[in-house]
Amino acid sequence: MEYRIDPKSGNKLSALGFGCMRFPRGVTIRMDTDKSEALVLSAIDNGVNYFDTAYIYGESETVLGEILARNNVRDKVFIATKLPHNNCPDYDSFERVFQEQLTRLRTDRIDYYLIHNLPAVAQWRSLCESGIERWIEAKKHLGQIGQIGFSFHGAQTEFFGLLDAYEWDFCQIQYNYMNENYQAGRAGLKKAHELGLPVVIMEPLLGGKLATGLPKKAAKLFRDAAPGQSPASWAFRWLWDQPEVTVVLSGMNGAEQLEDNLSTAKDANTAMPPEMASVFAQVTEVFRESYKVPCTGCNYCMPCPHGVNIPGCFAAFNISYAVGFVSGMQQYVTSTGVNRKGNHSGGRQCEKCGECEAKCPQHIGIIKSLESVMRRLEPFWFSGAMKIVSRVMK
Repeated sequence: MEYRIDPKSGNKLSALGFGCMRFPRGVTIRMDTDKSEALVLSAIDNGVNYFDTAYIYGESETVLGEILARNNVRDKVFIATKLPHNNCPDYDSFERVFQEQLTRLRTDRIDYYLIHNLPAVAQWRSLCESGIERWIEAKKHLGQIGQIGFSFHGAQTEFFGLLDAYEWDFCQIQYNYMNENYQAGRAGLKKAHELGLPVVIMEPLLGGKLATGLPKKAAKLFRDAAPGQSPASWAFRWLWDQPEVTVVLSGMNGAEQLEDNLSTAKDANTAMPPEMASVFAQVTEVFRESYKVPCTGCNYCMPCPHGVNIPGCFAAFNISYAVGFVSGMQQYVTSTGVNRKGNHSGGRQCEKCGECEAKCPQHIGIIKSLESVMRRLEPFWFSGAMKIVSRVMK
């Protein structure tokens, strides 16, 4: 494993971090602790020491805490988790949530604590009015918080404003070769680095799309340039080639993914060959032609009050262009879960309430995008076909 130094604390952080939002799940859809444990321990054995979770990631904090505690490896890793500021209307709620997180994680401290999804300066000022700065100071004084930072989904100008609004220890941004100028972007990465902040990267694979959802033409470009090298490894190499990047998070939920990422991380501090740049330019162009909705599958828009599987709809829609209509339709039918009454969680269930759009960190026009999904994936014969499916399922 290669490491990069956090200039604020001097901590030696693994270039590859483990994103715990997508821990393996069992048949009940609950996180599978045993499978997650095998991955976490293998990652630690191979030098991964940065584990990222959040209060709102379902059972993620609890599962991670149990794994670290029962294997007595807490002191071998840095835990990063996040304060759900939208759930915290006052000073007391900061403490209530934090203490719950310590209990879930079975620890007495959080090494890297983030204000989760802080989109703009106005939200930070509102938190300041509730005493967040005083609370952070108290937690750091007690040693219960090591480094304080924020994760960001918003406009670049707001990111610059947030960097200047407080003396942060680190930050976390969405960044990949398809999002080079999106949200904080490369300019934001460089600005944070200039201020001496370590930068943690989330969504390096755009919700997995840069690993398994590439258009066929784009996948072939990578394959021809480096046979045997996975598309995911290309995405990580692009990030690690930038010295401003400190840790790249990967939501690994299988041994094969972990092994591939570990193999790539061995070269994290080795310069990327110049000829790779031209391949990225070609792949980026192909990708932009094929993907229509920039959804990363983060699920912040869920649950939909009307039962729409929003990320599932967009994933199928994009696949229908990138891979083929039949593949997209198959995924749409599967992900929208036709039931015995013939109902499903597709775009037609949308009531245009707008609740999802207010939560989307990508600022996607979800309502209009779902209309596009319906036009393509719910053709005139769709309802009839679903009725047949429902009768077969009875």
